[in-house]
Amino acid sequence: MANMETQSILVVGSGMSGLSAAIEAAEAGYDTIIVEKNPYLGGRVAQLHHYFPKLCPPYCGLEINFRRIKQNPRIRFFTMAEVTDISGEEGNFNVTVRLNPRYVNEKCTCCGKCADACSMEIDDAFNYGMKKVKAAYLPHDMAFPMRYVLDPALVKSKEAQKVKEACPYDAIDLTMAPKTADLKVGAVIWATGWKPYDAKKLETYGFGTYPDVITNVMIERLASWTGPTQGKIVRPSDGKAPESVAFVQCAGSRDQNHLPFCSGICCLASMKEATYVREQYPDAAIYIFFIDIRATDRLEDFYTKVKKDEKIQFFKGKVAKITQDKGKLILRVEDTTKEALKEIAVDMVVLATGMQPNTSDNPLPIKVPYDDYGFIASQHAKPGIYAAGCTRTPTGVSESVQDGTAAALKGIQSITRR
Repeated sequence: MANMETQSILVVGSGMSGLSAAIEAAEAGYDTIIVEKNPYLGGRVAQLHHYFPKLCPPYCGLEINFRRIKQNPRIRFFTMAEVTDISGEEGNFNVTVRLNPRYVNEKCTCCGKCADACSMEIDDAFNYGMKKVKAAYLPHDMAFPMRYVLDPALVKSKEAQKVKEACPYDAIDLTMAPKTADLKVGAVIWATGWKPYDAKKLETYGFGTYPDVITNVMIERLASWTGPTQGKIVRPSDGKAPESVAFVQCAGSRDQNHLPFCSGICCLASMKEATYVREQYPDAAIYIFFIDIRATDRLEDFYTKVKKDEKIQFFKGKVAKITQDKGKLILRVEDTTKEALKEIAVDMVVLATGMQPNTSDNPLPIKVPYDDYGFIASQHAKPGIYAAGCTRTPTGVSESVQDGTAAALKGIQSITRR
């Protein structure tokens, strides 16, 4: 009879590819363990306002997946956890997981009294630092697991005891410390996803200098009802409604000095975000500056629909520089269709930054091949180890689901043939 430990599958990362892989494997009858570094499951999809092309909110899909997890005893998960070591071979991997303290246990009811008692504030990472949050916080309104977290700075502060005493359920444990867990699994699916390219490296665009220059992931949070402005898209500098917005494509992408590759979905993401602005401000002027539009197969229809909007101007030209004058952002751009330089003034700029794989900075703790950009070189990274989603190529949500399902099948095949 097979060893049940080595018939299990470890999934690292809980974005859409990781969730899909874990759930599909578990529902096929295999014990599955999810390891997630954040205090919640869902990855970057949880930070989106809408999917394209249907423009529906992500929480419906996430909630279905979370319910499937709760109903399936074959799935275990660790949040605030990181895989630090993998050794062994296909069918018999030894994995070390570092478990970072949340300082809040399972007794938490999310009453919020710890936050009420807390005066310390930290940058809200879920909202990309666009607002502050209490150092005793719920990661976001729809977080799973629905449990508060204490920032380590709060735990070390003088008010930690006051916050602990404010909890009527004895859910706060200030003595929690990092732990390690040793796992034995048969296969590993690596689905640690991506991060937005650091827009501060794009020195000519003024991100970080001009507050009204933001990124594509930031406007997703501004448009969301759970975001820093309760869904109102406003200028960060003064809270006013923008009368004109520019979307700058390939901000750091297809550029040998930054990300040399195309992330594939940024054009569509900007078009989707342009519809957010149009919905809130019907009279706003919108510019989309592009090199060329990438909208493949069925998504071409979405591009055609957006292009028909007379308030959205598609401008073929790469923005060279952004400056500011009298409260306006000035974009210097070459109009490649007319071979002329232009300066266009707008109230707000959204940079379409590309998708950088997290494996480029945090590679697997076991040797696998990577391409020149830090992506895992193939789905079959190593016997028994499989890459899924944006760890191996830039991809959208629906493709990530398909990729996670494919990785689950590969993991099952790996352990059943041993």
